[in-house]
Amino acid sequence: MDRSPVSRPAALSLPPWLAHALRTQRGPVPWSALIRGALAAGPLLLAGMLAGRTPLGVIAAIAAMLAGINDRPGSRRASVKRLGVPALAGTVGLLVGTYAGQQLSAVPLTLLLTVLGLAAGGISAVGPVASAAGTQLLVTAAIGAGTPAAGDGRQQGLAFLAGAGWLLLLRLALPTPGSLAGDFRFDGERTAVADVYDAIAALLDAVGGGNATARRAALTAALDHAQDALAGPRLRRRASSAAERRLHAQFTAALPLAEAATALAWAGEPVSARAAEGPRRLAAAVRGNTGTGPLPAPSRSAPALRALDDALLRAAETFDPAGDAEQRLPARRRSARGVVRAVFGTGGREYGLRVAVCFGASAAVAQALHDARWYGQHQHWYWLPATTVFLVKPDLGPLASRVLCRAAGTVLGALVFAGLAALLPRPEGLVVLVTVCGALVPLSTRNFAALTAVITPLVLALVMIGGEPQASLSRIAETLLACAIVLIVGHLPMSGKRGGGVRARLDTAASAAHAYLVHVLSESGDRAERWALRREAYRTLAEARTAIAVAAAELPALARHTEGTDSVAVVLERLVDTTTACAVHLDDTGRLTPEHTGVLRDLLDELERREAWAVRPVAA
Repeated sequence: MDRSPVSRPAALSLPPWLAHALRTQRGPVPWSALIRGALAAGPLLLAGMLAGRTPLGVIAAIAAMLAGINDRPGSRRASVKRLGVPALAGTVGLLVGTYAGQQLSAVPLTLLLTVLGLAAGGISAVGPVASAAGTQLLVTAAIGAGTPAAGDGRQQGLAFLAGAGWLLLLRLALPTPGSLAGDFRFDGERTAVADVYDAIAALLDAVGGGNATARRAALTAALDHAQDALAGPRLRRRASSAAERRLHAQFTAALPLAEAATALAWAGEPVSARAAEGPRRLAAAVRGNTGTGPLPAPSRSAPALRALDDALLRAAETFDPAGDAEQRLPARRRSARGVVRAVFGTGGREYGLRVAVCFGASAAVAQALHDARWYGQHQHWYWLPATTVFLVKPDLGPLASRVLCRAAGTVLGALVFAGLAALLPRPEGLVVLVTVCGALVPLSTRNFAALTAVITPLVLALVMIGGEPQASLSRIAETLLACAIVLIVGHLPMSGKRGGGVRARLDTAASAAHAYLVHVLSESGDRAERWALRREAYRTLAEARTAIAVAAAELPALARHTEGTDSVAVVLERLVDTTTACAVHLDDTGRLTPEHTGVLRDLLDELERREAWAVRPVAA
């Protein structure tokens, strides 16, 4: 019998959009986030009920739930921005929605929500935090507008801000696994910096093999995460303690190591296992907040290996307890002009228009159904537009995948809640259900269907505690209607060229790669500037790669608009890798080899041949 593996994969292959829907992020269970979730929504709701202010308790619990969705692994400092900015946007949305719902009739209210969707969609193109802020702005605007007799908007806004602020306070105050073994303040930062050194060692192990490209991408992700963890908001301009200054220095010391490792990967010549041992010892020293001890020196037979050895020696100095001089962290190259360009560029305009049409249409349909008393005894009509907001977000995957996950998760969550609502005592059992679901939110974010299945019973329990009857069947119908609206609008032709978000990110990556190349070829001695430009080039490429992967997993009618963009990203990555190899070689010899200049010229010519993505030619 033929047991060759050739015939089996075809039977198991799935369409990209379906494979994405079934994909779940892997990683350790975030126990600390689960504890924060359990201490947030449920206790806030109970406090409101005991104080005789149940509606405000419901609003605070919703705020904690939305903040829990953004409660991802990382440092405390980074969590201030990740949780705080969306919470402020949600408060503004709740105020606007509440007062508009009380003062405006259906048509003006729909127009206002449509304009709000246009603005929030454009803002979402700036980055992940801006996208989360735009989402909360629209969700809370729908809640405020779709809740008749909502009460005092200022009190609701304060309750929302207090609910999100409570979860943020828990994030800043409670310890996380491993933090008690080191410095309590920098547990997330320390882990992130140690992961960078581990990623450098993994790349060195993969040099000359088939996994080198994937390991270099993993190194970029680790550097991005560590940079965000260390560069969060601070009360003082500079690091306030010797421990923090040393941690900054250890991250900065990893940059030349990453540069040398990338140059070795570009050359493709395998290196000895001894080369990776040094970064691994540095990673262990960062995690344990200890000294490094003797570091094994790699061979110095090539420029990149000499650069690696020199970088190891400089890195070892930063682990000396006496070496706590302040180091300048490479910051993101994002000016106010760049933010405006992202909002009003092709990507921002395309996404903003799509969000506006979906949000406005769903709000109009919801109000029409509400006026026709399709909801029966239910007074609220916010579920349909709020569902649409999550469905229209590309951050959560391809359109068809999002729709499938949302529909499946809502049906499962609503049916589970219907069964529990018939069995649980009220309101005590519903408060327990809110607490359990709040604890599961951080874990469920690994899959959109799971997240929906957890949030649905949580929200339905809050609505029931707020005084409405059980609404599982109507919520399922509204969710399916929202799925239909987003699917229709998502496939409608829009003004301009489709795939604007992907093209905008590729343009940004091309500009960053060009700036990095120009700096290296100018032979400037400012290494801090070079490392900052290199970080921006790789980060923007990673963002473009993510957008391309999501677009490629769309249904064929949408995926065809971004065909060929992946090959452009590959060329840009090769260009940045080659630029890094050139920088290391110039440091060692002061001149480039014909191999370097030839590869640079070929890559620039290849980009020039792609007129839409051309990078300005640079004389190599």
